Amino acid sequence: MEKIARQRIIGEKMMISKVFLDRGCIVPTHQHENEQFACIMSGALKFGLGAEGSAERREVVVKAGEVLHLPPNVPHSAEALEDTVVLDMFS
Repeated sequence: MEKIARQRIIGEKMMISKVFLDRGCIVPTHQHENEQFACIMSGALKFGLGAEGSAERREVVVKAGEVLHLPPNVPHSAEALEDTVVLDMFS
């Protein structure tokens, strides 16, 4: 994907991914069976949570020093509001 770079450590039951997103980078809506914690190290991400077009869909901005928990199978997207570094942890 454009405007994004990753460094990953993959274990047996867990993955840690350091993600560098340039301002304006958009991660399309997706979901996965993994539980995820997104720890914003710098910058800010706007997450879309829930299925596209559903009444339950909402947006939340997560800034440096904050953490977003994403339970398994929750559809989500992200947009970098600034140059951002996020540490994603998946299990």
